[in-house]
Amino acid sequence: MIEEGITGESWTQAEVDATVAAYFHMLKMQELNQNFVKADIIRKLEAQVSARSYGAIEYKFRNISAILHRIGVQTVTGYKPLQNVQKLLITTVSDALLNDTTFDEVAVRSVETAAEKPLVPDFNSFVIDVPKPKYRINESTIEAIQQIAIKRDYLERESRNRSLGQAGELLVMEYEERRLVDEGEKKLASRIEHVSHTKGDGLGYDILSFDSGGRERFIEVKTTSYDAETPFFISPNEVDFSADNPEQFHLYRLFAFRRRPQMFTLPGPVAANCLLDPASFRATLLGK
Repeated sequence: MIEEGITGESWTQAEVDATVAAYFHMLKMQELNQNFVKADIIRKLEAQVSARSYGAIEYKFRNISAILHRIGVQTVTGYKPLQNVQKLLITTVSDALLNDTTFDEVAVRSVETAAEKPLVPDFNSFVIDVPKPKYRINESTIEAIQQIAIKRDYLERESRNRSLGQAGELLVMEYEERRLVDEGEKKLASRIEHVSHTKGDGLGYDILSFDSGGRERFIEVKTTSYDAETPFFISPNEVDFSADNPEQFHLYRLFAFRRRPQMFTLPGPVAANCLLDPASFRATLLGK
């Protein structure tokens, strides 16, 4: 049992260490497709951090998710990011990312594993409303999180998994065909085109489809194996294309792709729906 903690006061280093270790244990099991029961892990942790309640531990788990979301690392499914992140927690998570070689190995393997288009017999519950994140992180905390040194941006690596992206686009092709057929537009359904395959990746969208009235619909597909709130990567060309075609552009965000794929849609300019955070700059030497 860790005795240093006092109910109502800040978490101690020992308590934070135990909580981060428990979270990463779950995360590694998740990435290895091993079964675990969250309640059992929390009860075990409760015995170590006796000053903290079941709810307080879940809150801290969600704080860890907020840190990992911000730096491009997968999170434990079901623990949505939550604000008011303790600075001590940031440094402890940073240490875990740098020192846990097992996590690095399983995280890379998970995001780079090939994917196939899943069978979705019923699209009735496939599309959900756009999630409404309920957390904000203040600027000083964001700066502290962004200083974390990580071995890799795992979500960025997932975004480059061509097999996963292709599988997501094929599922959207199937969904669009069924949508138009259900709307009585069988001829339009036959004209859907996988343009990223037939014409390349530079157009600013992946799939040419149609509204029920015949207007072209430009669809950009972003696919993740993780939660709906997981950040995604989008190119400047795609952002510009969405701004130039606000009435026809639709971003389709597929999530939980390897478990139970679902999707929400963001019509119109990407900048109107998302906070765009420039991750890097391309540097070219200046001529003299």
